[in-house]
Amino acid sequence: MRKITFYVIICVALLSIVSCDSSDNHFLKDNNYRAEVHKQFLERKELTKGRDSALFSVFNKPDLTIAQQEALEFLYAYMPLSDLADYDGEYFLEQIDAAFRARDYFDWGKTVPDDIFRHFVLVYRVNNENLDTARQVFFDELKDRVKGLTMEQAVLEVNHWCHEKVTYRGTDGRTSSPLALIKTSWGRCGEESTFTTAALRAVGIPARQCYTPRWVHTDDNHAWVEAWVDGKWHYIGACEPEPELNVAWFSAPVKRAMMVHTNVFGLYNGPEEKNVQTGLYSVINVLGNYTATRNLKVNVTDQSGAPIENVTVKFKVYNYAEFYPISTNKTNKEGYASVMTGMGDVFIWADKDGLYGYAKSDKDTNEISIILGKKEGEDYYEDMVINVPIEQQAKELSEEKIAANAKHLAYEDSIRNAYMNTFISEAGARAFAVDNNLNPDKTWNYLNKSQGNWQEISKFLKEKADNGYLYPFIESLKDKDLRDTPADYLTNHLIMGDGVDLRHSSQHHDHYARYVLSPRIALELIRPWRSFFRNELPADFVDKSRSDIRTVIDFVNDRVAIDTEQNYYNCPLSPQGVYELKVADKQSRDIFFVALCRSMDILTRIDPATKRPQYLEAESNSWKDVFFEQQSKEKPKSSVQFTNGKDNIVKPGYYSHFTLARYENGDFVTLGYGSELKEFPAKISVDAGYYRLMTGSRVNDGSVAVNIQYFELKENEIKDIEIILPKVESGIQVQGIVDPNTIVNLNTEDSNTLKELSNKKGLIICFADPDKEPTKHILQDLPAFKDKLEEWNGGILFAVPDDKQSKAFDASTFKGLPKQSLWIVDNDRTLLNNVASALQLDFSNNFPLVIYLSTNGGILYSSQGYRIGIGENLVKTIKEESRTK
Repeated sequence: MRKITFYVIICVALLSIVSCDSSDNHFLKDNNYRAEVHKQFLERKELTKGRDSALFSVFNKPDLTIAQQEALEFLYAYMPLSDLADYDGEYFLEQIDAAFRARDYFDWGKTVPDDIFRHFVLVYRVNNENLDTARQVFFDELKDRVKGLTMEQAVLEVNHWCHEKVTYRGTDGRTSSPLALIKTSWGRCGEESTFTTAALRAVGIPARQCYTPRWVHTDDNHAWVEAWVDGKWHYIGACEPEPELNVAWFSAPVKRAMMVHTNVFGLYNGPEEKNVQTGLYSVINVLGNYTATRNLKVNVTDQSGAPIENVTVKFKVYNYAEFYPISTNKTNKEGYASVMTGMGDVFIWADKDGLYGYAKSDKDTNEISIILGKKEGEDYYEDMVINVPIEQQAKELSEEKIAANAKHLAYEDSIRNAYMNTFISEAGARAFAVDNNLNPDKTWNYLNKSQGNWQEISKFLKEKADNGYLYPFIESLKDKDLRDTPADYLTNHLIMGDGVDLRHSSQHHDHYARYVLSPRIALELIRPWRSFFRNELPADFVDKSRSDIRTVIDFVNDRVAIDTEQNYYNCPLSPQGVYELKVADKQSRDIFFVALCRSMDILTRIDPATKRPQYLEAESNSWKDVFFEQQSKEKPKSSVQFTNGKDNIVKPGYYSHFTLARYENGDFVTLGYGSELKEFPAKISVDAGYYRLMTGSRVNDGSVAVNIQYFELKENEIKDIEIILPKVESGIQVQGIVDPNTIVNLNTEDSNTLKELSNKKGLIICFADPDKEPTKHILQDLPAFKDKLEEWNGGILFAVPDDKQSKAFDASTFKGLPKQSLWIVDNDRTLLNNVASALQLDFSNNFPLVIYLSTNGGILYSSQGYRIGIGENLVKTIKEESRTK
């Protein structure tokens, strides 16, 4: 009896052990996948031993479950370097617990497959945003609002909630965190889609950010969201709710896309084509969800016709006056590489071991050959036309659904606007300035830009009111920094100048504020690294570094190992994170170098054109490049002088009509000379080397006539280049691009995008000074074409800048205008400045400025100042556009 009892106890114990280790308790239920994750986890643990305690002490928690442990291992195994460097284990465990809580709380949580949940719910990062606790905050706000809805209804409702919080406005390339975006209440499409993806994941709905890296029919790109609903992916416009899934303003443009893809965290075994697949992440191609595709195959051979293996092949499209890669691949043993792409022209670049070749594939070509035989150094010209996919129609909603949705949008706008009305007013800002002995104009400018972060910026201004470097310090920051940086972080950096009177500031003081005190280096999140380094770095090291910059360069080279693969989201590591982790990508290494130097009062920067770190040499008072790689060294210099061709109908704009690229490591890299080449004539200093100048003229159908010049610059050579815009064979030349999704407020309650105002035909915009004669001429001219313009039935918008509006102005006094004419007040010249920028105009008061805007945002006609016959020219442009469609 005792033996039987003993065996029963053993069996129960064994069953208990088996039960504890059953697949139900595992987060990673597949044994092979779990083993692969654990192997990768151990490799990352070895890599990150510089932050061992911060990252891995969380595994010592006594109550950590198997599921939590495996989820942590999954995240650690595949997360980018930035997250290993700047966050700790507690943060990631809280993200895991919040994802599990949402899965358990909502009915749909039980329907989501494990792999979909793992890659598209659990993962805390969407793209290159700064991380925060949005998952927990969003869950608390949304859980009762979407509980009990179907999955489809929940996706639509979450997007309405997102619209209550955030709307579209263009910003710089740094992606704000979701909570920072709520504070601001607006952001660009990349931020809106990050925000919406985070909100959907917060309620357990699988979501991913999709984007076309570059449109081809216009100079722009776009990002949106796909949500997994009942077994299938559907798209929505982020923070742009519609009454149905798979409906958005971009439904027609995306049919002309050449690539739509999304990043997938971790080892992903999904069915989509993978443009990139590494041991850490994938980039999947989802273009087939949106439009017709073709498989474009490239065969690379040497000059004898033999195939070449392992050639880098880049599939590129024309956008922003450059060829931009939408996918990069390697040739196989047979010399082949391929990509699934759209129905337009592709420029294909191949290179290996100092040799390159290229070809253009049109929409009807599915296979093309490239001979790898060119070398840098040859001077020549070539012309080509880049054709784009044809315009297509998209599904349209019923008028009833549109009207009902419009009511929702108006209500949501009112919620967001009510929040924005809590921001400090101009009167409040000026009163605050007077109370704290601050410059009222500057104070209002800073606080107005800070939006929902105005209290933090007020706190900083008050604390540093008597600091002589205050104003140049703030002006060294970007507008977004004012919107999402805590006061204490700024105070951490402005450690010099209290009580110093620098009202008559010299260039030296401005340089010191911008290149020593400023925490703004590239497009990284501002963090309080200065006090850390000032406490960490020994005094003798600081003294040596100030007298010899080589000391810092050697220190960085010795301390930081470069890894070009593992920071795949391209979110920069913080300087302190680089110091602790001792591993970084090159961009983060360069930012780290500049931060180190600035903490030691050494003037440094990242060159805006070449992206190289530089220091200011005292003897020559000139910027000197810093090279960390032993084979790199200071390059001999040359100069290029640019002039504007006399027959150009518009002033060429850098990135709009032309770019300059230098040959580096097998391909041409576009240089960032947008600021230096705004006006002509212009002269820039560049490295001696091999260059490519691209000049393009876009036609209204989106196609582009391109002229390409390849040339070598020798040391001390001065080259003269006349920018001559290519003549277009047919159609109308596009003079500039305005975002057709720009929102225009028609009155205190209604707003529309420029695209909506175009009525699917086009939009005439007249920026007017109603009291001046030149404006009165066009107002007298247009009635003569009233019938033709009404028959055309496109949009007509008269915009009066608020500084030109008088109490006596009455739009109704202008009789005989086409019936579709609308009048608005352009506050702060926002729309005018947008259009002037697109036209490369330094516009002041030469009214009227009249443009004709296509539905794609292309400016097909422009006129400024006193002219007769504007109405006739507008009608001719409309007819020509119609003829060439």
